[in-house]
Amino acid sequence: MKRFLVKILINAAAFWLMTKVIELFSGSAENVYIYSWDEGSVGAYIGTLLIVAVIFGLVNGIIGNFIRIVAFPLYILTLGLLALVVNSLLLLLVSWISDQIGFGLHVNGFWWGVLAAILLSIIAALLGAILRPLTGDSKKRR
Repeated sequence: MKRFLVKILINAAAFWLMTKVIELFSGSAENVYIYSWDEGSVGAYIGTLLIVAVIFGLVNGIIGNFIRIVAFPLYILTLGLLALVVNSLLLLLVSWISDQIGFGLHVNGFWWGVLAAILLSIIAALLGAILRPLTGDSKKRR
């Protein structure tokens, strides 16, 4: 349970950092952003980040794994470049789900989804490597 909670926190922080990096890169906060149900509240924004991280984890864990298994030959054929397309489509699905519930992640198009997927995976990997001792993934070896 501790590992799950740490991974949700890592993904939430990665979503926040990803939106800030894209905002700096594009000069606008309209391409990829997180919006909460109460725009003035920091607590609502943090809660929205956590909800988006949970939705992304569910979508990535259920639909993403199914797609990766079915499309495995195409992954080999494209040398893994299909992963960018699949991850961006999963982010667009999370964006659509968020729009349906009225708050969460918004991705403004496929190419912004590709950039967001690249940044999200890099940031989450870096944060995961830094916080690995908290997840219990590092085993003590003698």
